[in-house]
Amino acid sequence: MRRKLIIITGSPYVGKSTVTEKVFAMCENSAYLDGDWVWKVNPFSVHDPRLRNGDKNMSFILSTYLRAKFEYVFFASVIATDPEIRRNILADIDYDDYETLGITLTCSRRTLEERYAARGDGNRLTFYFLEQPPYPGDWLLNTDGLDAHKVSRLIYERIK
Repeated sequence: MRRKLIIITGSPYVGKSTVTEKVFAMCENSAYLDGDWVWKVNPFSVHDPRLRNGDKNMSFILSTYLRAKFEYVFFASVIATDPEIRRNILADIDYDDYETLGITLTCSRRTLEERYAARGDGNRLTFYFLEQPPYPGDWLLNTDGLDAHKVSRLIYERIK
């Protein structure tokens, strides 16, 4: 079986990290990279040119996981919504024998506001990423009315 790189993206507070951790736990022989672990800067701006170095780090880590023969490599990141950034990250992966499945999580503004309020982390809520079109070819998964367990089961069924 070819290795699978599963990219889970969407707006902040849509549930990327929560869902990815659940699907990751369901899949044996898997690895997981959350883009937040690589892009921890203050202030954060997706347009900060210095963050392109973080993109290269993401490519390196994803390459390492793929070469290490993990069957499933999960990558959760808000920045993977941006077509140019995603293309650059994928272009810098130095391993060839894998397939990519992109999943864009979405929800209504109201649901995003509720998830933001429930998290209460003090960060600013923005609808910018929610309003961006999904990356071409991504599976667009509307999470309104679904809890993280249900969303993770849907993703698990799709990747299996």
